[in-house]
Amino acid sequence: MEQTTTQNEVQFSEKAMAEIRRYISHYPADRKKSAILPVLHIAQAEFGGWVSPQVQDKVAEILDIQPIEVYEVATFYTMFNLKPVGKHVLEVCRTGPCMLRGADHLIEHLENRLGCHVGENSSDGLFTLKTVECLAACGMGPMLQIREKYYENLDPQKMDQLLDDLSKE
Repeated sequence: MEQTTTQNEVQFSEKAMAEIRRYISHYPADRKKSAILPVLHIAQAEFGGWVSPQVQDKVAEILDIQPIEVYEVATFYTMFNLKPVGKHVLEVCRTGPCMLRGADHLIEHLENRLGCHVGENSSDGLFTLKTVECLAACGMGPMLQIREKYYENLDPQKMDQLLDDLSKE
């Protein structure tokens, strides 16, 4: 779904709103803010894989909180995308253990192969390259995550095969 340009135009689907209401119902009425993480996840899924300021404003409206409270959360967690992303978001672990096992070389290889830098989208719109903090597979680095799937013990050849496979989807 395409994100709209103003808060008044941002509308969740009925299915998404039902899910949001379900999460909100888990908390006392005066603690709706507690549902912010799952609501942001729903928003990101609903609006093309990212949460624009207008979508974040709509989340604040739904949760009866100030927009800054949503911005603080959305900017803190790397799992929320603050600008449009490609079809496949490549999240490369950049913490110490993965770096010791070659994550920096993997990132450099990805930048060269995709023609973009960390934080950017490939020109074909298929890929977004991000680095993230620990993905909890320290003995299997370098590694990356695409959606909920981990890819471990990566090297340039394995990465190229993965990119080729993803390009066909």
